[in-house]
Amino acid sequence: MSDRPFLEFERPIFELEQKISDMKDFAVGENIELSGEIVSLEKKLEKLREKTYSNLTRWQKVQLSRHPKRPYTLDYIKLMTTGFIELHGDRFFADDKAMVGGFAWLDDEPVMIVGQQKGRDTKQKVIRNFGMAHPEGYRKALRLFQLAEKFQVPIVVLVDTPGAFPGIGAEERGQAEAIAYNIREMSRLRVPIVVVIIGEGASGGALGVGVGDRIMILEYAWYSVISPEGCAAILWRDAAKAPEAAEALRPTSDDLIKLKIVDSIIPEPSRGAHCDPEAAAKLVKKAIQETLQELSLKSTDELLLDRLKKYRHIGVFQD
Repeated sequence: MSDRPFLEFERPIFELEQKISDMKDFAVGENIELSGEIVSLEKKLEKLREKTYSNLTRWQKVQLSRHPKRPYTLDYIKLMTTGFIELHGDRFFADDKAMVGGFAWLDDEPVMIVGQQKGRDTKQKVIRNFGMAHPEGYRKALRLFQLAEKFQVPIVVLVDTPGAFPGIGAEERGQAEAIAYNIREMSRLRVPIVVVIIGEGASGGALGVGVGDRIMILEYAWYSVISPEGCAAILWRDAAKAPEAAEALRPTSDDLIKLKIVDSIIPEPSRGAHCDPEAAAKLVKKAIQETLQELSLKSTDELLLDRLKKYRHIGVFQD
């Protein structure tokens, strides 16, 4: 992934922003009056932004979910919570740094918050394995979920992964079993579970921590059985056909709410969460708190029954 500050479809916006910035610097440096020209360009910029972000294709939304400046799990934890105590290890094999979690305070309410973590620079990307967890990551997550259940603390999951790690070692240590076991156990945890897809939600890598009473998704996030590139590679043997695959998969927030896979969409700041992480975190925090308040009114038995019904009603089939 490129570390440049814009995506390809954002290039005209970035170039115009740069032109305005250069013109302002030139006007100050040369003591020339250019305010009329600057105002005109700023109006043009605003129209260009509105046109671009109101007509994004599914593939462009997928790209936006991967923006190099987009806030990750630890960013949201820092911005939304206080007193975060990170817990490590699965007590079987290792501490998977692609999966993070621990107790924290959401204002006055204690929560167990867990999610995948990506890296910013090359070193961190390697340490975090690009947000792709091994089996020990899913077992660590389940250990934390069960700890939350023990202390009757609600669970918040932030999903952001291109998928579970597909390496030989991960398969040898039971990747599929770990994910399947998590799905079963999460379906019967006796505490409220709120899942928020903050970026990428790919395949079993997302579902392994993604079973909850409420599934919410950020406006420019996506959630699907496979990434568009993976789908294109299978169907057309050409990852370059990812845009066509994205249209077929329908993985965006608008698609998912229509398909009744997610319960609600959390709006993002103008142009995406990467442009204003603080505002994005406030919106996510508000949505989580309102949802936890709603779930707190249910008895444990009612919570579990509704969770079961929720997943049984997902999907369309014919006899």
